[in-house]
Amino acid sequence: MTPPPERPLIVDLTGPDLTPEEGRWLRRHPVGGVCLFARNITSPERTARLVADVRDALGRDALIATDQEGGAVLRRLDVPQPPTPQGLGVLDDPDAAYRAGAIAARGLIELGINWNYAPSLDVNVDPLNPVIGERSFGTDPARVAALGVAWARGSEAAGVMAAVKHFPGHGDTRVDSHLALPVVAKSRAALEATEWLPFRAAVQAGVGSVMTAHILYPAVDPHEPATLSPALLRGLLRGEWGYGGVIVTDAMDMRAVADRHPDGRGAALAVRAGADAVLVCSHGEPGVLDRHVAALHAARRDGTLSEEHLTEAAWRLDHALHHFPGTPRPYPGAQQSADRAELLGWANRHLQWQGERVPLDPDRPVLLLAQGCPDIGGPYGDHLPGETLAAALREAFPALTYSDLSDPQATEQALTAHPDTPVLLATTGRWTLPAGTHALAERLSHRTAPALHLALWSADAASQLPLPAVITHGFRTANLEALKAALLNRK
Repeated sequence: MTPPPERPLIVDLTGPDLTPEEGRWLRRHPVGGVCLFARNITSPERTARLVADVRDALGRDALIATDQEGGAVLRRLDVPQPPTPQGLGVLDDPDAAYRAGAIAARGLIELGINWNYAPSLDVNVDPLNPVIGERSFGTDPARVAALGVAWARGSEAAGVMAAVKHFPGHGDTRVDSHLALPVVAKSRAALEATEWLPFRAAVQAGVGSVMTAHILYPAVDPHEPATLSPALLRGLLRGEWGYGGVIVTDAMDMRAVADRHPDGRGAALAVRAGADAVLVCSHGEPGVLDRHVAALHAARRDGTLSEEHLTEAAWRLDHALHHFPGTPRPYPGAQQSADRAELLGWANRHLQWQGERVPLDPDRPVLLLAQGCPDIGGPYGDHLPGETLAAALREAFPALTYSDLSDPQATEQALTAHPDTPVLLATTGRWTLPAGTHALAERLSHRTAPALHLALWSADAASQLPLPAVITHGFRTANLEALKAALLNRK
């Protein structure tokens, strides 16, 4: 049998349509598929055409990937929005996790997207980790394993290959690998007991793919991060654990790799280490993709990368396509309605109160303090603007007044004008709470009028402020509906 063509690169695209230049580029280079971001996903018809155009340009079936994790990391927003893994961790129900994975998949396979870079099997060991948090199913490795594997199975049963990530674990570092190289200096025994346990469960379950982490684990490989480590990929994952599925790298433009191996040189090292697919995201920066292609060709010429490694990778990608061909499946309106009802039920169940409940009268004024445009970064593509939150809450509290926290003078004026009005202080960002938010919460805790913290993204923020809190485990549609019901004391 003729070996499949070598095509280790998974690349990104600039916009919602495949340009003629991009189509020509795809036809000329060793590309196995594309990864779609929010900038690529618009109307269902237009995105389905983009996916079809990619396959036409490549002249064959292809892996079309995206990050539809749930919660804050979603690329398609016009279908039922899966919950945060952390919220599912509160439910601690593998059946719910399975159905959440299927809901995520139904919104993708409808468009022909057959690969989801989810779920995260990172154990949330350090709550101050800047890039995992609500993306994790929790702090207990066994719970993460049970829920994460169930989620992946639900996705794959619905026709979309899962990619459990970030092997061998990104939950115990305060360094974001988008920005620098994290180091997890744990013993092998400690890694086995915590970080590795969910990934071993995924391997035993036969999950379709594993995504690597750009993290250095000196106990196994003191020189290279997992993405580039033969000891971790060929030695541990393939050899000791017997994993036969696809290994895909995290994005090679991330500085944890790109700073150490510039000009795309990490791509060949990843394939040599055991990766089958190398994710390269240019985000529109000219030359990034071309440099990775050139580096691959150079590595083949100088013997750094063998034909055997490339052929082995190509066979695995072909095998994955055989099982997940990407044939679009309809997502009927009745199924979407049922899924949205289920999402609302989960959002009501995993909403949590910390401290006393704050009584609010829907017929009286309420003051909302929130960031107008919170910072985003890392894997996050969108956020909850203050005006959007205000509009949602006004459905329950018509007399609500909103003030943007990014304007301290306006916030001060709002507090002065509403001395006896209950205050809702919302935290809607993933990153460390600003010093000003801490100071404001301390001040609100001493006012006569009640104040309540709305922890709408990071649940860990609730423990950082001296106010009673309601923790929604997300800011999507179902979370805001559950929040309104809770504030009206209907939950």
